Amino acid sequence: MKVEYIQPFILATRKVLSTMAFMESKPKKPYLKAENELEAYGDISAVIELDGECKGSIGISFTEDCILKIAFQMLGEEYKELNSEISDMVGELVNMISGDARRELVKLGFNFTAGIPVMLKGSNHKLKHFVQERVIIIPFQTEYGEFFIETCFNSKKFLD
Repeated sequence: MKVEYIQPFILATRKVLSTMAFMESKPKKPYLKAENELEAYGDISAVIELDGECKGSIGISFTEDCILKIAFQMLGEEYKELNSEISDMVGELVNMISGDARRELVKLGFNFTAGIPVMLKGSNHKLKHFVQERVIIIPFQTEYGEFFIETCFNSKKFLD
C-alpha cells in the first residue's frame, strides 16, 4: 500500500475535523481489512462512490460516542442518540473529506467525481464499497473515541 495514495485521505480527514468540529484527530497505522469483511467498525457510517480513471469509494465510520461529540462541536447541540440530523452530518463529512482528498489526488494523476453518500447505521451494519477490491482502513483516534476511514479502489496503484 503506497503511502502517497493514503496521505490525501489522512490530510483531508484531519483538516475537515479540525475546521468543522474544532477537533484534533490522530491517524494510526493503515491496514488492509480482511477479505470479504463487510461489517463497519463504528455505529454510523457513510460511503461515497468515486469515479474517474479508476473506480472506488471512500467510507467513514464513527463510534457513537465520537460522533455525538463531533455533532455537539459542529452543531452546538447536545445529542443523546443517533438521529437523522447526525446521519446528514456524517454524509456531509464524507462529502467534505472526499472533496479535499480528491483535490490532492489530482496532483498524483487521479481525477475523480463523487456520487451521493449512502448512509448506514446501527450496530453490526455492513459498509459495502462500490468495487470489489481490498479495503484500506485508516483508524483515527480523538479524545472522544475512534473513527475509521475506508478506501477501496480498483487500481493496483493503491495497493502495490
